[in-house]
Amino acid sequence: METKRQHKYSKQILKDLAVIFQRDMQGNFKNAFVTLTDVEISPDLAIASVYVSVLPVQSGEEVMETISHHNKHIRGILGRAIGKQARVVPELRFFLDQTEENASRMDSLIDSLDIPAEEESEE
Repeated sequence: METKRQHKYSKQILKDLAVIFQRDMQGNFKNAFVTLTDVEISPDLAIASVYVSVLPVQSGEEVMETISHHNKHIRGILGRAIGKQARVVPELRFFLDQTEENASRMDSLIDSLDIPAEEESEE
């Protein structure tokens, strides 16, 4: 269960990271559309798990490698953005959010089901 403090802090980090990704990282992703979907913060506020959605899905691994390569730079910019409000800048851990991909796969599975029409019964 996330505390009110964790929730507030995670939303602020998500907002600040979104600005960083738009302003400072945009050119690093080629033609991929990158969205930060969620941030979960540890109870001690030391670790932020950041979930990233990528379209097209095939670019996911490449985008995650780019983010990993720039992780320290991103954290440094975040530190300057939240430095006045936070004592510690959390360690950033990025994860590929595959919710959209899983939903799409489920939709195609459901569409491919062969369900016979229900026979009308006479009562």
